[in-house]
Amino acid sequence: MRSFDWVIYALVLGVVVWTMFSQDPKADAPEPPPSVLESEGPTLPPPSPLDEQVLVQVSEPKDGIGTAFAVNKNGQWVTARHVVDGCNSVGLLVAPGQYVPVDSIVVDPDHDLALLSTGRSPNSVKLDLNSPLRIGTPGYHVGYPQGRPGEVATKLMSRSKLITRGRREGAEPILAWAEIGRTRGLSGSLGGISGGPVFDAWGTVRGVIVAESPRRGRIYTAAPTSLDAFLTSLSVEREDGPTETFAEETYGPMSDNARRRLQVVKVACRVTP
Repeated sequence: MRSFDWVIYALVLGVVVWTMFSQDPKADAPEPPPSVLESEGPTLPPPSPLDEQVLVQVSEPKDGIGTAFAVNKNGQWVTARHVVDGCNSVGLLVAPGQYVPVDSIVVDPDHDLALLSTGRSPNSVKLDLNSPLRIGTPGYHVGYPQGRPGEVATKLMSRSKLITRGRREGAEPILAWAEIGRTRGLSGSLGGISGGPVFDAWGTVRGVIVAESPRRGRIYTAAPTSLDAFLTSLSVEREDGPTETFAEETYGPMSDNARRRLQVVKVACRVTP
């Protein structure tokens, strides 16, 4: 099976960014204040018509790889909708070469989210979908980029809006994170990490990875309110699983632990011709 996430959204067709102010640099100007990407800044503002827009084209489904994470011990897992939408069969990797079949899939009609059910899951993540987020908040994106274990460190930048065209059309709020580091010598596209969680420094999950823009070094996640509403609409029980502190120096081993505990797993999609 190809480790190709068929709609990771690496093919971002356009990103429209409105800049409200600009200033010409001067040789004798004082040093600028620290960037919001260097430390936590103001609270993330509410959605605005001036938010960045990310336009993507959704093609026909193909065999591919993604990521999912457990939200309870009842075998309920969250992933991105585009990872499993249109698949004839879906499995979760729980041991080398061993996939557990997914019994049912429920997709969110309005957001890039899906719920998978397998009957049991050893350890869930801890969700935090209601606490305020601040510009510059660290984020640690964990999953299976290119079909292999890998993770990316980021800082929260802003709100954005995901515009989808093609096989599925819609618009939804998302969050934009600026990439600041990777582990394991990972380079190139992050295809396969879609559907994975973004952890904060306290090891709680703040969103679901839904897109990337490799050229701009951006990762996009579903808005926490979107995931909260989706789980609430399905009456999904949420259980707090084990947590560990994430930091730029330790997020590699902490990500390994999350995968080892099967809080985060690889998703395999097969499409029958």
